[in-house]
Amino acid sequence: MATLLYRLGRASLRRRRLVVAVWLVVLVGLGIAAATLKGPTASNFTMPGTESQQALDLLAERFPAASGATGTIAVKAPADGQLTTPDGQAVVKGVVQEAATLPGVIGAVDPYQSQAITPNGRYALIQVQFATGADDVTDDQRAAYEKVGAQAEAQGWQIAPGGEVLNAEPEVGSTEALGVLVAAIVLIITFGSLVAAGMTMLNALIGVGVGMAGLFALSSVVELTSTAPILALMLGLAVGIDYSLFITSRHRQHLLEGLTPEEAVGRAVGTAGSAVLFAGATVVIALAGLAVVGIPFLTVMGLAAAGTVSVAVLVAITLAPALLGFAGRRVLPRKLRNVTPAAEAADAVPAAEDRSGFGFRWARWVTRLRIPVILVGLLGLGLLALPAQDMRLALPDASTAPAGSPARTSADLIREGFGPGFTGRLAVVVTSDSPQDTATAVPQVAALVQRTDGVLAVAPPQLDPSGRTALIGVIPKSGPTDAATETVVHDIRDRVGSIGNAEVLLTGVTAIGIDVSEKLSDAMPVYLLLVVGLSILLLMLVFRSILVPVKAALGFLLTVAATFGITVAVFQQGHLASLVGLDSPAPLISFLPILLIGILFGLAMDYEVFLVSRMREDFVHGDTARQATINGMGHGARVVTAAALIMISVFGGFVFLDDPVIKSMGFALAVGVAIDAFVVRMTIVPAVMSLLNARAWWLPRWLDRALPNVDIEGEGLRAHLDKHPVNV
Repeated sequence: MATLLYRLGRASLRRRRLVVAVWLVVLVGLGIAAATLKGPTASNFTMPGTESQQALDLLAERFPAASGATGTIAVKAPADGQLTTPDGQAVVKGVVQEAATLPGVIGAVDPYQSQAITPNGRYALIQVQFATGADDVTDDQRAAYEKVGAQAEAQGWQIAPGGEVLNAEPEVGSTEALGVLVAAIVLIITFGSLVAAGMTMLNALIGVGVGMAGLFALSSVVELTSTAPILALMLGLAVGIDYSLFITSRHRQHLLEGLTPEEAVGRAVGTAGSAVLFAGATVVIALAGLAVVGIPFLTVMGLAAAGTVSVAVLVAITLAPALLGFAGRRVLPRKLRNVTPAAEAADAVPAAEDRSGFGFRWARWVTRLRIPVILVGLLGLGLLALPAQDMRLALPDASTAPAGSPARTSADLIREGFGPGFTGRLAVVVTSDSPQDTATAVPQVAALVQRTDGVLAVAPPQLDPSGRTALIGVIPKSGPTDAATETVVHDIRDRVGSIGNAEVLLTGVTAIGIDVSEKLSDAMPVYLLLVVGLSILLLMLVFRSILVPVKAALGFLLTVAATFGITVAVFQQGHLASLVGLDSPAPLISFLPILLIGILFGLAMDYEVFLVSRMREDFVHGDTARQATINGMGHGARVVTAAALIMISVFGGFVFLDDPVIKSMGFALAVGVAIDAFVVRMTIVPAVMSLLNARAWWLPRWLDRALPNVDIEGEGLRAHLDKHPVNV
């Protein structure tokens, strides 16, 4: 593989104008396709096979008028008792009439008829039924809905439209550009060259542009969740910069050794490019492996992110060599650009390698104090992981929306006047083959639900025109993401399951969230086992060892546990939440843990490969196991540190977004990369490698013969160059 990539790198540099032209044509072509074919993203999370989804499908078939999106308009009068006065009633009925005539709305329920008025006569709720689902409500319809009640507000009333119809796609604004700016600064400091830093950033941005344009071009035929493009953008930027960084760093090293730019880039792509290809493959496999879980929206998210990572790899091993060809020796710091091989050859004695850098000093310190380092590292990560045992998962509700947003304002007003249960209504669907059976079952179901602990109220049933399907609204006492509401959902299902003459199903946004969370929780151990097993197998191929892969997998588990613990402490328990701009702690988004496992696995393997592959290379060529460990850290620490800081910066930039889902994803990924790179890979790993000594590289002979040789270190390339020397 290294030899093939070596040839690809040289060919890309020789035909650099053609390579750049091809990538620009692809970028422009996909950009045009994205602009013309882009479809809407989905804000809902469907889960086939769950009871809540079955109920929604049944409503869409038998009771379509009740299957569309719903809105809830919270009304607050200027003073107590004003809702019961003639003037107050006129104001409320005017808002009801205005809502009922909105485009896309099929009806609005008068709160005086539904009795949705507080005893103090100050708060009321107006239910609004839309004809289509939330994802099919147009921006114009949503904007008109948000403006309802403007005349009443002018009279001192507070009118707050809310509900699932306001579920909006998170927007990517200018705040995350701060992360890219920090990444650019890290590149400039690392390379000491504006040309090298700018070329690396340009390479990554072209890759991200191609990946995102391709993703949006496919959105007309594939339903994307609103968070899928954001995740793809996060990963595409982070790995795109990192992969170009690794290849550019190795290219600069070869230039300083006296190689021509063409030979230098060939060897850089053959060695660092091999590691990039393997690291990218692990990320892609982990993300694509989310399909194994069997959850459609998670599969789409994983495949979307995997697609952008794949493009980043292709760009790194083709476009980066081409751009390096244009840059020539300007990728070096200015003071080193005029250092010629002839001047180096004039020295009678080759200069000894400088091993006084921080990476070498750190490695010597860690290997000397390996036992205390391992114990402190394990104890520290273990303490950080403790909050993870209290982790709760849920889909976000309006109470966690950004403060000041219409959805949040409405939810806060409903909680203020009616209590938290009114923001997480449940819906019981009763259906049968005859109106008589449905009519018989409905009172039984309503009575059973009303007697369930934790239920505040049961609304009168709504019947479809045929009389065969009924919809019963249920108000729990607790909020949508409270543990008590989860108990209520299970208790209701247990109680109504005994109705024999009709089918009874519980649904609603709250029930859907609970079903999604439970299915994801059940799938997480299976996926974690799959990822850990995959990491051991892949690293066994790379490093020809048993203990190194096991050590890497255990380190990955430490990273995941500590990341979960910190994220729970901040986003669920609220510790230091103000530092990330979070005003309302809540359970973690349901798919965050399983998504985090897949992404961190790939990124952890990146750093493992870039550090440990140099250790193995030096050990195979005669160094002691301890010295090989020091060499691997000494040569790789600077680049891995820069790569980790870049990823942390890119992911951290998304923490500044208002959307709590994207905020938590960016935070967890940034923290996970920091822990894995600096605590696990650059501290615990060299300490453990030093402790294992030569035993770290043991592999049974039969297994060595059975495993294919992927040649990440480029041993095959060196043998090829020895047989076919190139004039450099």
